[in-house]
Amino acid sequence: MTHQETPEERKERFKAMSSPQRKGLIRAKMKEKGLEEGSGVKGATYNEDEVWDLIQITSCFPEIQAKQP
Repeated sequence: MTHQETPEERKERFKAMSSPQRKGLIRAKMKEKGLEEGSGVKGATYNEDEVWDLIQITSCFPEIQAKQP
């Protein structure tokens, strides 16, 4: 039986990584989901505060989060 990592353990593991290790992990996760760096909408500008607000709101509603195919 494998140990299921808790959110706290995952945060600690992430904090213990070096910056290049974290970047590699994030890039691997993005690749798994078919995302590319800089794959935003061309010509669009983003207000950081608005994006953060949307992320926070989305986290409250699991039914609007991206669903796996």
